[in-house]
Formats: sequence, structure tokens, C-alpha cells
Amino acid sequence: MINSVNALFSYQFMQHALIACLLASVGCGIIGTYVVVKRIGFLAGGIAHTVLAGMGIAYFLGSAPMLGAIIVALLSALLVGYIKLRWHQDEDILIAAFWSVGMAVGILFISRTPGYNIDLMSYLFGNILLVTSRDLLYMLLLDLAIIILVIVYYKQFLATAFDEEFAGLRGVQVEWVYILLLCAIALTVVLLINIVGLILVMALLVLPAATAAQFVGSITRMMVVSILLSMVITVSGLLLSYQPDLPSGSTIIVLAGAVYVLAIVLRRAATRWSKRRLAGSNV
Repeated sequence: MINSVNALFSYQFMQHALIACLLASVGCGIIGTYVVVKRIGFLAGGIAHTVLAGMGIAYFLGSAPMLGAIIVALLSALLVGYIKLRWHQDEDILIAAFWSVGMAVGILFISRTPGYNIDLMSYLFGNILLVTSRDLLYMLLLDLAIIILVIVYYKQFLATAFDEEFAGLRGVQVEWVYILLLCAIALTVVLLINIVGLILVMALLVLPAATAAQFVGSITRMMVVSILLSMVITVSGLLLSYQPDLPSGSTIIVLAGAVYVLAIVLRRAATRWSKRRLAGSNV
């Protein structure tokens, strides 16, 4: 761990990785809260896997892969929302279709990219040590877009997340807000790609928010706690993986899973203790 901390002050790629962890945690904590409350984690996973198509096409055309990822992520969010709301298709079918077709298209374009071979594993499982200054700029802009979107539509997102029918009766344009939420999820997915890759995005999006939900009830507090947890988990995973040369993304997810399990155990223990104390006071 000491060598990992020293590397933060010695190597620029470690500094970039640290900044990427902090930037990703902001969007992850905010949007992950809505994903957990609305229980659409697998829908986020479906959008995540379509992103490979955008990155593959961008590489094939000689453009920035992050730009391609943003475009395709937003398009997939719009299509998923439109097909579900207008064509009344089940979400699980849409997830399977977008998940498989998006990855297949991305692999095809990557395989046909001339000049050099692309490390497909770095996209699937992430490689935070390869984050560039341009990637950090994209991540900062994505964070700003997510924060502005949530501030402007906070009440609408809140109402739609808990009760769509009641929100509709109160005059909220539920369909429009739902699609906006999917777009925010899409942007967050792109934000997390460099950290844990496409395969593990869903876990990092859900686990910190689910952990925060064990201890806090309000959306705002849940967001704050989730952001802080995401920062601690991603930075700790980065430092822990450096010295033994472990995959950073996988280490982060294992750590996030361990923290989630610990939170459940502590919550259950606290509940049992409260019941015993209450029962003892009634005797």
C-alpha cells in the first residue's frame, strides 16, 4: 500500500487514475441512487453493453472512442425508452437485444480496424491506468451534464422514481422524464467505462448506492453517501491492485461487493440489537 501511495506522487498515469476515480464516483453516486430506487440495474447494463458498438465504430473511423461511446449510449437510451413506452415491449427483451447486438457490432468494427490491433479486454474489464488527459476532460464534462440534468429535473426524477402513476396525476410528463433518466444513466455508463469496463459497469453503478440505502432513507443523503462510498471504494481498489499488479476494475468491484455484504450484516445486526433492547425495556 505504501508503494501504491508513493506511485501517486511519482507517476502521472497514477494521478490520472486517481482523478478518474473521483470524477466517476460523482456520476456513479448520483445516478446509481435512481437506478437502485427504481430497480432498473439490468436496464443500465443493457445500455452499457451497446456502448462497445460506438467505441468500435469510432475507432474504425479514426475518431475518439469516448465520443462514439457517448453518442451510441444516448441513442440506445432513447431507443430503449421509445420502444418500451410506445411499442410496449418488455424491458428484459430490450435488454437482451441491445446487450447482444451492441457488443456484436462493436466487435465487428474493432476486428476490421486497420493499422493496429485493439485490446478488447481493456474495454470489457477496464484499464484505469491508461486514462488520458482527454478522457479526464470527457469525464468532467459528463459529470457536469449529469449534475445539471439532475438539478433541473430533481423533483420530476424523484416523483417518477417512486410512483409513476402519482407523478402523472400531478402533471409530470412521466414518459419524457423516464427517457431523460435513461439518458443520464447512459452518460454515467460512459463515465465508468475507463474505471471497470463494460462488463462490470452495472455492479459499480448499483453497489455503492445499494450500500448507502442500508443506512439512509432520503434521496439526497443517499446520493451524498453513495458518492463518498464510490470514492473510497474506487481509490482503495486502485491502490490495492497496484502493487500485486491485479486488474484494477475487478479489484474495485470485489471491494464494492465486500462493502455491500458488510453493510447488510451491520444493518441486520443493528436491527436485531434494537429489537432486543426494545423487548428488554418492555419486560
